[in-house]
Amino acid sequence: APRLDDLQCAFSTLKGFLAAKAGKSLPVCAVFDNEEGGSGTRQGAASTFLYDVLRRICPAEEDYLQALASSFLLSCDNAHAVHPNHPEYADPENRVVLNGGVVLKFNAGQKYTTDGISEAYVKYLCKKEGIPVQSYANRSDMGGGSTLGNIATTRVSVSSADVGLPQLAMHSSYETAGAEDIDSLVKAMTAFYSKTLTVENGEYGI
Repeated sequence: APRLDDLQCAFSTLKGFLAAKAGKSLPVCAVFDNEEGGSGTRQGAASTFLYDVLRRICPAEEDYLQALASSFLLSCDNAHAVHPNHPEYADPENRVVLNGGVVLKFNAGQKYTTDGISEAYVKYLCKKEGIPVQSYANRSDMGGGSTLGNIATTRVSVSSADVGLPQLAMHSSYETAGAEDIDSLVKAMTAFYSKTLTVENGEYGI
């Protein structure tokens, strides 16, 4: 089907958001128009839209800053699986496959927001729920894609990780993905939205 990138993650995230149990944290599901190409629009990821909404929810300056300090953002956007016709385009040590589970994405140039702390948080959460996780990094000698995580965090500075679902033929009219991976991300997002995140002395707890 076309446009699995990124309707697949938008669907899975919304399903998890709606299925989550109420916790002490305030869950927020943000789906931006125009994706990367139009992030500079007034409703895009580079706009003040997310910041403005959060400030209306929490108008007191100190309360807002304290809430951000114990917040976590998951940026969800599909990832390139190893293509059977062109395996040479994939990093030899970081290969993801269809129906292999949620993809945790890394980029040395910071196009993805995952770091050591956010990686540990996502892997711990998924391990507790029995959700398979794969790691993705593009070849260091080839330019990779980007996503909205590092754009949104310039407006709302929170700890963040980039995740997604593996697919083939991204941006074509017949993108291909695994049905089992949708279930994995729905479960991961349900667990994520159900947890109460705490941060104390730089240590995360759920």
